[in-house]
Amino acid sequence: MFTIDAHLDLSMNAMEWNRDLRNTVFEIREREIGLSDKPDRAKGTVAFPELRKGNVGLVVATQIARYVAPDNPLPGWASPEQAWAQTQGQVAWYQAMEACGEMIQINDLASLEKHLALWSDTTIPNEQKAIGYILSLEGADSIVTVDHVAKAYEYGLRAIGPAHYGPGRYAQGTDATGGLGPQGRDLLKEMERLNIILDATHLCDDSFWEALDHFHGNIWASHNLCRSLVNHNRQFSDEQIKELINRGAVIGGALDAWMMVPNWVRGVSTPENMNCNLEVMLDHLDHICQIAGNANHIGIGSDLDGAFGKEQSPYDLETIADLQKIPDMLRKRGYSQEDIEKVMHGNWLRFLRNAWK
Repeated sequence: MFTIDAHLDLSMNAMEWNRDLRNTVFEIREREIGLSDKPDRAKGTVAFPELRKGNVGLVVATQIARYVAPDNPLPGWASPEQAWAQTQGQVAWYQAMEACGEMIQINDLASLEKHLALWSDTTIPNEQKAIGYILSLEGADSIVTVDHVAKAYEYGLRAIGPAHYGPGRYAQGTDATGGLGPQGRDLLKEMERLNIILDATHLCDDSFWEALDHFHGNIWASHNLCRSLVNHNRQFSDEQIKELINRGAVIGGALDAWMMVPNWVRGVSTPENMNCNLEVMLDHLDHICQIAGNANHIGIGSDLDGAFGKEQSPYDLETIADLQKIPDMLRKRGYSQEDIEKVMHGNWLRFLRNAWK
């Protein structure tokens, strides 16, 4: 089934992990044997051949670069200008992948419909199809000034998550507290003017509610799960999920094991001993459906290879191509064919067609 993944850090993997995503996952793993600079070396799950094998023809692909103040222990850049430069290198990589025919940017309704027609043409093998990508910015720290938002829109940026982990320049993220402040509200105003999607993922509770009070454009949550199943501020409370549903959002189910199961201990827990499989993500998506009363607000936003690999992914997922196991799992849970198609691609497409109409 044609599949949309609403959150993949492709340029981060290419630029910071130094992975040539034109190679297979297994070739990339082979090249990384013996490396220890990252915890997920030789354990990656995402590359272009596996996306095509899994019929994942459209992705939301990120830029990411955090600014860190002198007292911030998180990894990142010492100035917003350096962070901006890092994201520009990531844009250059996406453009290089377009130039060699591996990817194609999707940034309006016409390009979306043309791309869907290509991927629905069964006479052309997937190996010959470019992977469509919608450009998103995860954490807005690299936006040097609000005037830079229009510059980013010009090269194709269509969604922004104002925060990532920790304190941010425009909003506060996971494990932080506090609101947006004037600069964050100015960012939202400019996003709304340009019809840039607000990605509510990673906003701390204070910033989440303030953002939804001030932003009147299109909102999604590209990769998130449920606090009532795994109690952590990274997840959405039922109250937040209800508000996102009221705003017409779609929430993408993530496949980072520590978000999926309670009491995960990084570097100690394993997917096997925590019984973390793909069904667990569906438990979270089921919970959202129970709140909504329908299956209109869920999709996939896997976050696979988002600075983790097989050591922190469901144990029944070898590569991203295994997203194709999900339709049968949903069928066994009693989901109709129509609802299964909504989860795999339909809800994201409805959202985009509405946002870009």
